Amino acid sequence: MEDKELNLVDHLEELRKRIIVSALAFVVFFIAGFIYVDDIYKWFVGNTKLMVLGPSDIMWIYFMLATVVAVAGTIPVLALQIWLFVRPALRPIERRITISYVPALFFLFIIGLAFGYYIIFPMVLDFLVNMGKDMFVTNFTAERYFSFIMNMTLPFGVLFELPVVVMFLTSLGIINPFVLAKIRKYAYFVLIIIAIVITPPDFMSDFVVTLPLLLLYEISINLSKFVYRKRLKKLQEEDKEDEVVEA
Repeated sequence: MEDKELNLVDHLEELRKRIIVSALAFVVFFIAGFIYVDDIYKWFVGNTKLMVLGPSDIMWIYFMLATVVAVAGTIPVLALQIWLFVRPALRPIERRITISYVPALFFLFIIGLAFGYYIIFPMVLDFLVNMGKDMFVTNFTAERYFSFIMNMTLPFGVLFELPVVVMFLTSLGIINPFVLAKIRKYAYFVLIIIAIVITPPDFMSDFVVTLPLLLLYEISINLSKFVYRKRLKKLQEEDKEDEVVEA
């Protein structure tokens, strides 16, 4: 009983350590983002002057942009800390496979942000502005403008992580491609709903967003099949080696 309690305490201590490291990484990237907010702001809007309705809006923009930088920078650190936490429970082959997913998480997050910013954001913005151009004078406040950008980009940054997350969970034996294929129709339904919610109410916009999301799911299934077969093969080889050593 005491051994189990000590083991639990060790696990909690290790978890606390990983959380602290991740939190410190977030703070460091947040400070870096806060320092370079001016450059980030100019990259988004160029020489355009956006309105603010009060002094607090300026600080809100600083915090929002710095937070996005912090989230993007913390993702690989957090993934590494999760891997370090579960590493003792993994076989050597599982350790080698799963560590390769850490940088992939970061790059896919950035690709998802780019997809949202360069494809979805201008499409939705043009649609909404053109819809009201004969009725309204269009002026954007900085708060509303950047909130709109975040709503159009961050969800895709998260959704584009799906293939790597699926590969990671498959390599740990938590899920397999057969389960993913079985729930395909439910996953499709959820992804279509997401696409409809975050895009303008026209068929072309829904189609442009839905197609990549469904493609991501199919890619995830095929990657899961590849990892699943590779994992089974390695486990069989290790079992044979163990049998030879025991003999």
